[in-house]
Amino acid sequence: MTKHPIEVITSVERRRRWSREDKERLVAACLEPGVVLSEIARAAGIHVSQLFRWRKELCRVDESSTPTAGTLVPVIVSETAPTAQPMPSEPPAPSPSRRKRSDVTIELGRGRRVRVDSDIDTDALGRILDVVLGRR
Repeated sequence: MTKHPIEVITSVERRRRWSREDKERLVAACLEPGVVLSEIARAAGIHVSQLFRWRKELCRVDESSTPTAGTLVPVIVSETAPTAQPMPSEPPAPSPSRRKRSDVTIELGRGRRVRVDSDIDTDALGRILDVVLGRR
């Protein structure tokens, strides 16, 4: 039979307070390869979701404190690199404006329908309807 340590809280305050160092230690243990988070949480006497919350909280703080504006990046200048072509002085041709396409459905009866684009030539539509209705 395995004995597990039991923590008895005798004060009126039911909530435990964790120091930042304790949180960092437990979160660091979670980041080790091959560990099982539920075992770490069980050993600390907390719920797994608490570890996830601490990890999110501590990683967010670490990311925001990382300086990004002053980061230097090495640059290699080569004499053999091709020169950049100048940009054309005239603006590119405007793309044709696209209007929303809409279809028109014409019910002919007896389960027959004709669906055409709304900007179809009316003469062409008349010829189509003549053929469909057998008037030609």
